[in-house]
Amino acid sequence: MLEKMIPLEEARAIVLDHVAPLDVVSHPAWRAVGLPLAEDAATDIDLSPFANSAMDGYALRSADLAAAGPDAPAVLDVVGHEAAGHVFEGTVEAGQTVRIMTGAPMPDGADAVVKYEVVEVLEGDGNEGSRVAFRAAAPVGDNVRAAGLEAHAGEVVMHAGEVVTAAGAGLLASAGCSSVRVRRQPVVGVLSIGTELVDPATVPARGQIRDANSSAILAAALQAGAEVRFGGIAPDDEAAITRAVLGLVETCDFVITSGGASAGDYDYVTALARREGEVLFDRISLRPGKAITFGLIRDVPFLGLSGNPAAASVGFEMLARPAIRKMLGYTSFERPVQRARVLHAVEKRQERRFYDRASVSRDEAGELVVRSAKSQNSALLGTLHHANCLLMVPEGLVGYDEGDEAPCVRIDLPEGSVI
Repeated sequence: MLEKMIPLEEARAIVLDHVAPLDVVSHPAWRAVGLPLAEDAATDIDLSPFANSAMDGYALRSADLAAAGPDAPAVLDVVGHEAAGHVFEGTVEAGQTVRIMTGAPMPDGADAVVKYEVVEVLEGDGNEGSRVAFRAAAPVGDNVRAAGLEAHAGEVVMHAGEVVTAAGAGLLASAGCSSVRVRRQPVVGVLSIGTELVDPATVPARGQIRDANSSAILAAALQAGAEVRFGGIAPDDEAAITRAVLGLVETCDFVITSGGASAGDYDYVTALARREGEVLFDRISLRPGKAITFGLIRDVPFLGLSGNPAAASVGFEMLARPAIRKMLGYTSFERPVQRARVLHAVEKRQERRFYDRASVSRDEAGELVVRSAKSQNSALLGTLHHANCLLMVPEGLVGYDEGDEAPCVRIDLPEGSVI
């Protein structure tokens, strides 16, 4: 029996030491959104592949407008039209201009674009065959996007470890990366344990409660990026728990159980881990969620969480989510921490580190303030649902006075967020 209460940081390090980024797979660029790349992605062409117009207007030789002014307009002949998918095949000569649309390739001979609104049409409708006047000079390159403005052929447009955004998916597509290499989603198996538990669709009888933990943990694992597998509800029976857990171990990369401590601190899952593998810790200096077990069952990491819903959710947040993110190839595993002024006294009557469900906001002066939920009962999920942070009270500190600054873990923001 371990039964040694260890610091959260030590527990997290142990968990992370026993998971690794998973094997590499290919995904269409758009389906990789939110995932870090496993390999660099390079473009096969210049981006953009040709110089193009930044606006609707007229492409011309800037030298033709060198002497243009309000009282001395330069008059040019419109000899062609450039639009998306329609290329002017000729060359712009002295005294000539081409009507051009935004994004269209710059015609040969032209080195500047003048926007349509400032051009005076003298003859015709402004298109080919017209004569137009310009009353100001235009420098070389004016309103022109150069070829290779974003990247040149062969250059890396997104590095390994960078998380693909929606805009990034478009960038990858423009670079010819129709598919990209990312880490396989970890399969996370979830099992609820307790004879008293019933399915959420069932009206509980006396002495029964609906299983809330599996829904919360499955949703959290899905939100973290995992593929989830529900192992159902197991009664407090050693044989049933063993069958359910080993079934998940056979098909999952990580197994999470909640509840099951019906025989006191020595529960069946922990005993199973000792028989089939190793228990690496079973107590953490944490509230809510002190009784958390982590180990290996047949070399598959498993995490045994409390049956109390809020404690199970906080335990998942602190330990399982970082593990899932590492398996997906993320290099940052912890949520951002923000310091805020507490709006009321926060008391702590135990030595353990506390993570109170709370909400950070800005007051009328723009200062960050934090307010804890009125109840920190570990059976309540509503307070966590309405929270955007966990207010941390470290070991050795009895609490905070009103006006003190406290660190707040922003559970509403992804890892690596700048705040």
